[in-house]
Amino acid sequence: MTATTQRLTQYAHGGGCACKIPPGELEEMVAGLAPPTGDDLLVGVGDDAAVVRLAGGQAVIATADFFTPVSDDAYTFGRIAATNALSDVYAMGGTPLVAVNLLGWPRDVLPAELAREVLRGGADAAAAAGCHLGGGHSIDDPEPKYGMAVTGIGDPDRLLRNDAAVAGLPLTLTKPLGLGVLNNRHKATGEVFAEAVAVMTTLNRDASAAALAAGARCATDVTGFGLLGHLHEIARASGVTAVVDAAAVPYVEGARRSLADGFVPGGSRRNLDWVRPSLDAGSADEDELVLLADAQTSGGLLVVGEVPGYPVVGEVVPAREGVTLVVR
Repeated sequence: MTATTQRLTQYAHGGGCACKIPPGELEEMVAGLAPPTGDDLLVGVGDDAAVVRLAGGQAVIATADFFTPVSDDAYTFGRIAATNALSDVYAMGGTPLVAVNLLGWPRDVLPAELAREVLRGGADAAAAAGCHLGGGHSIDDPEPKYGMAVTGIGDPDRLLRNDAAVAGLPLTLTKPLGLGVLNNRHKATGEVFAEAVAVMTTLNRDASAAALAAGARCATDVTGFGLLGHLHEIARASGVTAVVDAAAVPYVEGARRSLADGFVPGGSRRNLDWVRPSLDAGSADEDELVLLADAQTSGGLLVVGEVPGYPVVGEVVPAREGVTLVVR
């Protein structure tokens, strides 16, 4: 098999953010660990990035994100992974400043020119974001993996946090869902979904700026835990209940068809299992719930507040006993 025909997704057990450790297992893993402390550590755990207050009225935002191939095309994989890593800074209301590469590569199995293409895709994504890219770290790894550690800056008084949701505000979603099922189909069949690629390689820069301009104070990006999983985190951290209007949620073309054909990442079902004890599903059927919990890769921002130009998909209401999520 030549370098031009090797399918990267076949060299990994899963793909993209669907490879995250399930949220329930992750919480058990870190339970009991001493929380980070310090007056200048504004955000330490439970959010998209860590934030430290600097002298002079700024804050530094630090994050890292990497995963296995979500595309068979090496350059596209690099662009998607880098866009996803940059998203954590945008999800906090910040601006990416500098990034370093994180690369795992099966050097005896896949040629170096493919790794170079992955890195080129990442470099182009960083350039599009106006983010400096300098070096990084690489290891010989049985599975290909790529991402970035990203450092950004922001206003410590205008952060987008996931514990700042207020009842009475709408919920805005800035990218369509369905990326997980389409990526699962791509891995299984090799089919390429141009709209899904376009969504995953779109920076959340403009959405973040629009959210800040609209006065938002609470947001997260929708990635491996799905819309329901990330919204559950917001509701739980903020002491509210979130209501999702299922009919208002946008999806990438082909997502429902792919679900019907059985292309569902295991991570999407695990997401749903995690939130189910705190979910009032109303009359929503299982397929609808799986799509709402679908593990996204490089998804959009979920913002508490109305953001002009993006669809409103629900609202935040006062807390209900034992219920963080309602689907209507």
